[in-house]
Amino acid sequence: MCTIQPSFHVFFSNLHDITNQFFCMTQQYNQRFAIIILGALFFVFGFITWANNTLITYLKIACQLTNYESFYVASAFFSAYFIMAIPSSFILRKTGFKVGMSIGLFTMSIGALLFIPAAYSRTFSIFLLGLFIIGTGLALLQTASNPYVTILGPIESAARRISIMGICNKVAGILAIIVLGSIALKDADALKAKLLTMDPISKAAELDVLAQRVVMPYIIIAICLALLGIVIYKINLPAIEDESDGTADATGMKQTNIFQFPHLLLGAFAIFLYVGVEVISYDTFTSLGEHLGFPLKTAKNFATFTGYSLLVGYVIGIVAIPKYITQTTALKLSCVLSIVFVTVACFSDGYIAVGSFALLGLSNALIWPAIWPLAMDGLGKFTKIGSAFLIMGIVGGAILPPLYGRLGEWMGNYQKAYLMMIPCYLFILIYSWIAKRLSSAS
Repeated sequence: MCTIQPSFHVFFSNLHDITNQFFCMTQQYNQRFAIIILGALFFVFGFITWANNTLITYLKIACQLTNYESFYVASAFFSAYFIMAIPSSFILRKTGFKVGMSIGLFTMSIGALLFIPAAYSRTFSIFLLGLFIIGTGLALLQTASNPYVTILGPIESAARRISIMGICNKVAGILAIIVLGSIALKDADALKAKLLTMDPISKAAELDVLAQRVVMPYIIIAICLALLGIVIYKINLPAIEDESDGTADATGMKQTNIFQFPHLLLGAFAIFLYVGVEVISYDTFTSLGEHLGFPLKTAKNFATFTGYSLLVGYVIGIVAIPKYITQTTALKLSCVLSIVFVTVACFSDGYIAVGSFALLGLSNALIWPAIWPLAMDGLGKFTKIGSAFLIMGIVGGAILPPLYGRLGEWMGNYQKAYLMMIPCYLFILIYSWIAKRLSSAS
């Protein structure tokens, strides 16, 4: 009798340990599976977003636009983030992360299909409407996926997880420029020269043929988005709930609204500036190449150099954060390097200017991953609405590129106009110093 009781005790103790190990293994498997699915989503983000680099140059020719007008591509796309971010947070409250992601993908598919009538009628406004609808779907996806990645594990390693997502994003971006560029801008230099010698009727016919080059690629994109939406809807993803009891401040009082988190509000503005300068860094790279005297055949692929640099930066982030440097330190170093690279790109020529501008990808890589955890720290039940505020900041991609275009026209020098990026990086650098203090005081 005395010997049996310890045996039962040992048996149940071992069973408890095995159960805990199985639970931990299951949780780790679910997290890895979730990261794979999120990686696929970030691949979609990258392909669709970086396709704008090609579309700006392509639509400038096909729709006969000015430099400034061509940047409306970025405006239509990124303005959707500002308009739809708050509605997206309310949708996510009703549907949850997974269903919200599916809805976002289906919305993007509809936007991609609008490229068919836009191409056949060669109507710039329909292209812009399609881009706005794609941006609307992406706003919902980003509002769901970014906080999901941030809170899927320890906050201290959030920048590392976001860096993994960034690799998926930028690999897709490089592919978008190469694939879509080879289709939409094939023999573009010869075509531009040919158009100068054609009569209006022949020119219109040639431009109609050019406009229809994007029909099949965007049909394929629409089908892929819809299929991924179905997959996301059908699979099981680990549920992550927001804290529902509020967040206490230093006096024991609980925050009652999102405006009581200054580190979030300033973080949203930092995102605004960062996205604006990042979009400038790749969407205007082709134009910079032409300004420096490179043929369009060569310049159209310059943005891929930015993509390669971003990939290197993300790999550094995965290896170094948080083992060797904190994500806050990485943010500070990134801002300082960005200022150096912009300065060199503005006051040099040829491949030195191109190389310096491409290296902005390296310095930009860890800015977005580091701002998110700083801004989202301690939001508790305000996580979804806080994410929506940060997503609204993406509207910087709609405002700063056209502002750069206007500044370049006013200065008569598009290369020197890049100096407008330096104050943006300076603000983000200041934010990296004060965000933690503001978060602690909230």
